[in-house]
Amino acid sequence: MDLKNLNTFIQVAEMSSFTKAARILGYSQSTVSFQIRQLEEEWKIQLFERISHNISLTEKGREMLRYAHGVRRMTQEMEAAIRSDAKVGGHIRLAMADSLVKPLLWEDFRDFRCHYPDITLKIRAVGTEEMFRLLDHNEVDLVLTLDKHIYNMEYVIAEEERFDVHFVAGADSFWAGKKGLSIGEILGEPFILTEKGMSYRRLMDERLAALSLEVSPVLEIGNTDLICQMVRQGLGISFLPDYATAEAVREGKMVYLDVRDFQVEVWKQVLYHRDKWVSPSMERVMEFCMGVEGKGNKDEIAGGFSSENERTAGRGV
Repeated sequence: MDLKNLNTFIQVAEMSSFTKAARILGYSQSTVSFQIRQLEEEWKIQLFERISHNISLTEKGREMLRYAHGVRRMTQEMEAAIRSDAKVGGHIRLAMADSLVKPLLWEDFRDFRCHYPDITLKIRAVGTEEMFRLLDHNEVDLVLTLDKHIYNMEYVIAEEERFDVHFVAGADSFWAGKKGLSIGEILGEPFILTEKGMSYRRLMDERLAALSLEVSPVLEIGNTDLICQMVRQGLGISFLPDYATAEAVREGKMVYLDVRDFQVEVWKQVLYHRDKWVSPSMERVMEFCMGVEGKGNKDEIAGGFSSENERTAGRGV
């Protein structure tokens, strides 16, 4: 079996397009079609369904892709073991929650660059829905979410961690120290929130809608550091994940409000498409994302990702 044909097959499968695969590989489209046809004739199977201008993997094609990824990975491992000068390099595209960008890059990126100078990153800060659209179209390699727990058989969860989210106010707030507050009691306060539709803000709005309530913020902004500063100054109340507020709360500059019956779970997850070949450079970037203990505004992300190995999730998003 020609490894070039196998590599072409992986590219076509990941891009869902002969044309895009040919562009990436630097081949003509006819060469890509010929290589796929050679594989199909060699194994006497059909790898792709071709309907109009769209292609998709057949069941046998999916099975072949899993083995192709294994062969490709073993080939790279062999090359790295035999060639002492082999370097891990490549360009990795990462879509992530806006509020995780600064913690990811604040200090740890310098160490990452020192260890892997040949890996380049392109980061896109977008909402969860757009992340998975990009992932499905192979426009990004990985996603780092901060949202509800994502389950989908199309994606592999590399690692994950659960975070609590609280309503927060300045230490001198009228609501500080009060127990058993109802959500209705605080909704009249000025709220400073992240943009509508973004991760934990969306989850808060969905929970409020279930209670036939809504909030009208006086300010919406994506910068959680700035939100924390304004809350500490007593300019309003916010709803933020604990990793962004834990240090200020410990220092007595901010307080968690004791709002009863309003629990929202937020998960940080690293995911990739199950049809994606995990290259050595992609593995290093996943480790970077998993191990981040961000220092954005010196706010600590409590703990790291769980130490479980990769697993594939099992329900719809």
